[in-house]
Amino acid sequence: MGIRVCLENVLKERGMTSKELYALVGITEANLSVLRSGKAKGVRFHTINRICYFLHCDVGDILKFDGELGEEENHET
Repeated sequence: MGIRVCLENVLKERGMTSKELYALVGITEANLSVLRSGKAKGVRFHTINRICYFLHCDVGDILKFDGELGEEENHET
């Protein structure tokens, strides 16, 4: 996928554990783990908003576009 999740880096920079973050954000440990691993197929804006709020960061700090369309995309013209 063309979107990389850099949540792990931001957590380390802020000195916060994933356990602290999922408790603050109000999602399950499993869902945060899927997001951190980059395997999530989607994420709610509400969740991104809360993650950014509690990590004092911008969306661009945790989500990066690598310039690629992504392997799972089947784009026909």
